[in-house]
Amino acid sequence: MSTEELFRDDANRLACEATITAVGEAGIELDRTVFYPQGGGQAGDAGVLRRADGAELSIVDTRKGAEPGRILHLPAPGADLAGWQAGQPVIACIDAARRSAHRRFHTATHLLCALVPHPVDGCSITAGYARLDFHMTEPLDKDVLTAGIARLVAEAHPVRQRWIDEAELDANPGLVRSMSVQPPRGQGRVRLVEVDGVDLQPCGGTHVDNTAEIGAVVVTKLEKKSARTRRVVLGFAGPA
Repeated sequence: MSTEELFRDDANRLACEATITAVGEAGIELDRTVFYPQGGGQAGDAGVLRRADGAELSIVDTRKGAEPGRILHLPAPGADLAGWQAGQPVIACIDAARRSAHRRFHTATHLLCALVPHPVDGCSITAGYARLDFHMTEPLDKDVLTAGIARLVAEAHPVRQRWIDEAELDANPGLVRSMSVQPPRGQGRVRLVEVDGVDLQPCGGTHVDNTAEIGAVVVTKLEKKSARTRRVVLGFAGPA
């Protein structure tokens, strides 16, 4: 059974009512969820599931199931699942601080894509850092990139999303910046994330609503990973 993905259209939503559809060794499935599953380089959400009787189950990660559309909410290894069963109503609540960090870093990587106009051949977005690997040979300057991100944050660009059909994406292949992660296909449509006047590309992750919400993000490291790969690592300049 596919899970309704509430996080796709509203990254601000931190909780939802849901019904358990399956409980197994692989994880717990719900009919709908605010939990983002690991994918596209972005880490999965963590949080809790809360039953009507007040019992709580800690969720330490979220992953995609083996079949398209299925999402697995992963309890901690060894968690007692007795009393948790299909058909039960629950409240699904994500870790708000973790989600906020993911949103801020993920949007910051879009700003970085605008500053470094080369294809991306690897990425990772976590609550503690974000990194992008660019397919390029030219050297990069840490201070110049940090200043560029700060400028785009301060300019307070709105961040919006919209859906296009797959045929429209095929007609505009230049929208795809990533060499390593392709937009999900098979549903007939693809989500575009637009940082107004700055960046436009397919992306399924969670983002802030305005670049001003990113806050102080700096380039913490530059690495030459290969002859044609330059890695940029981002971190928060202050408390997350």
